[in-house]
Amino acid sequence: MVRDSVLKLLADVLPPQTIEELEAQDAYPMEAYQALAKAGWLALPFEEAFGGADASHKDLAAFIEATAFHHPGVTSAFMTTCIYAAMYIQYHGDMGLKEEFLPPIIAGQRRMAVAYTEPHCGSDAAGIRTRAVRDGGDYRISGQKVYITNAHQADYLVVTAKTLPDGGHRGISLFIVDTRSPGVTIRPMNAMGRRTSLPNEVFFDDVRVPERYLLGGENQGWKKLMRGLNLERVLLGAASCGQCLKIIDIARDWAKERQAFGRTITEYQAIAHKFAEMQMMTETARLHTYQAAQMLDEGIDAVLEASMAKVIATENNFKVADLGVQIMGGAGYMEGPMSRLFRDARVGPIGGGSSEIMRNVIARLMGL
Repeated sequence: MVRDSVLKLLADVLPPQTIEELEAQDAYPMEAYQALAKAGWLALPFEEAFGGADASHKDLAAFIEATAFHHPGVTSAFMTTCIYAAMYIQYHGDMGLKEEFLPPIIAGQRRMAVAYTEPHCGSDAAGIRTRAVRDGGDYRISGQKVYITNAHQADYLVVTAKTLPDGGHRGISLFIVDTRSPGVTIRPMNAMGRRTSLPNEVFFDDVRVPERYLLGGENQGWKKLMRGLNLERVLLGAASCGQCLKIIDIARDWAKERQAFGRTITEYQAIAHKFAEMQMMTETARLHTYQAAQMLDEGIDAVLEASMAKVIATENNFKVADLGVQIMGGAGYMEGPMSRLFRDARVGPIGGGSSEIMRNVIARLMGL
């Protein structure tokens, strides 16, 4: 039901030609995002008290899978605001912050992004150099972030900064920063894929932030960051599943029409086996993803399962994309939906917790 409803809506507001036009212009899918808001889909992860739907994790995963099947840029638009950024307000914000931010986010009137990664550190969050210093009743933030998805479209950022310079993980705090504040500079970057959800450099030059925009207490940022990771990993897995399904559809439709040596190429075992591999990898990813989502719905600690789902789904996504290009040959290598999905898939094992870090987590939970 979720899948069919979402795909019908997106087919109307974001047809294939529009997707290609947005990709060519590196343009954000604003019309699709606003259509999702109008239809109530942005409400899915939020508490009912603020206009949300309080959806299950499985329903969220189904929604993400459907948006990624249609176009990953729509998924990124939703995730950067409603999951990566807004969940920290829902989890750790006081009543005033929730009332200020959640209703306009649900209505599509306010967009956000998260700013964690810095030029010299990604997975090593304790190594950040962005500083937040108290100044009366406010803080002043200075530093630089990089690869910040959709920062150029955000009204506000959730920013990690050191409030205790030598405190390691224990010295990190979370702040909400208005992107219109004096001293904030945002510069879009060029990337291999995801061209409708650009990464950005973000600079903070003595940016004043009111104390009420401190999320979860001073020096408590690391603990707060940890809470949302399982949900993020499951939904990144769901997004990769959606892309796998799309790749299979595109390759299958093409292959059924392609003739070679007097036969349709799907009649050749070499091609049929590639499709079988793609299907097995996709369903393996989906099983792990929805198992982890079910565990979250049941209140079970799913760190292991969410980490495995993220690795399996994102890595299989890239393998499936590679097979899709191979099946289509020169047609897959040319600019078009298949080559775009190949480029889009490559970031999966990097962002949101690299495959290497996820394997460290898995090994640790195995007692190693």
